[in-house]
Amino acid sequence: MLIPLFSLVLCASAFGAQYRAALVADMDTGRVLYQENANELNYPASLTKIMTLYLTFDALEHGRLSLDDYLIVSQSAANAEPVKLGLTAGSKIRVEDAIKAVAVYSANDVARVLAENLKGGQEESFADLMTRVAREIGLNNTNFENSSGLPNDDHMSTARDIALLSMAVYKHFPQYWHFFGIKSWTYNGKTYTNGNRLLTSFNGCDGMKTGYTQKSKYSLVATAHRGNSHLMSVVLGAENKDVRANVAAQMLNRGFSMLNSGAQPVVKNTYVPPVQKTVTQQPTPATQQATTFAMAYNTATSQAMPKYTGAAITQNKTGGTGVQFGAFSTESAAQTQVANVKSKLGVNAVVEPTGTGLYRVRVYGLTDTTAGQLKSQATANGIDSYVFH
Repeated sequence: MLIPLFSLVLCASAFGAQYRAALVADMDTGRVLYQENANELNYPASLTKIMTLYLTFDALEHGRLSLDDYLIVSQSAANAEPVKLGLTAGSKIRVEDAIKAVAVYSANDVARVLAENLKGGQEESFADLMTRVAREIGLNNTNFENSSGLPNDDHMSTARDIALLSMAVYKHFPQYWHFFGIKSWTYNGKTYTNGNRLLTSFNGCDGMKTGYTQKSKYSLVATAHRGNSHLMSVVLGAENKDVRANVAAQMLNRGFSMLNSGAQPVVKNTYVPPVQKTVTQQPTPATQQATTFAMAYNTATSQAMPKYTGAAITQNKTGGTGVQFGAFSTESAAQTQVANVKSKLGVNAVVEPTGTGLYRVRVYGLTDTTAGQLKSQATANGIDSYVFH
């Protein structure tokens, strides 16, 4: 049960040092109403999966993936711990179910399945893509090392960056926003409940994502509608589930009250022990934080979606538009070309025997636009290719 809420008293006074960072902002305008230690580095834990889903939605939007596609489960994905569906190596999961498994249950094995299928079987390559896209949309103090948020000292973010990422999902992919508001989901006869308790206890809550590791402690992004307003709260490093839920709820209530009263934004910085700072930060004076966030908000929510990065699905596609990078008389020569394509274009091509003694090197499952972009990129890198349908 939530503790009594009050509108104009900072949640910090109620919870003291029971969390590391917090922020509440208007999702429609990017205006930050309250922030505390919002630029301090923290471990994002499973809030990382917001970026994994962002890139999944981008693949859906650009035709590299569909909700009814099936994704292959590798042995690496099957070995993921600790929160998992328990998928076996060699099995498949439908994309829509994979999204629900990550959004509702925060399944680490399924996050890895998405990463590996979106980036040619390599979670490390997907993590590089995550960080690159983070920079494109203004997340200046974020570094991703994996798709799930499992412990890694180099895997860092801030409350500010998590807020921007969440708003980018909201603005760029509104058609998929409903996945973050699913209260429970049943798969293979088992029902999984969303860890965001505000979905059932806070009026108007429509998302978004929880996180926890031993190092990060408990984190939550929570969003809610009230009237014509849509707010987001971010809580990082809470001592327990009760603290993260109650602080998030109090911040949302405070934010709505501030909007109604026209109160000025509040910036507060309190001492928290620093985490291992392996990410190069760009410190921002407190007096400039609101302006900086507003500029970053415009970057995160107004610019085009991530550029094509070679994240084509090749494992489960056998037709459609594709690009061929030559035909070779030996399989070893074809494999050499596969390595060349991977090195220069970042694409995982496949070797396909023709039945006539030749071995083709191809990438399948592209849209016409993406195939054209890939061919142009190949030409620029001295690789002969052509588009096929």
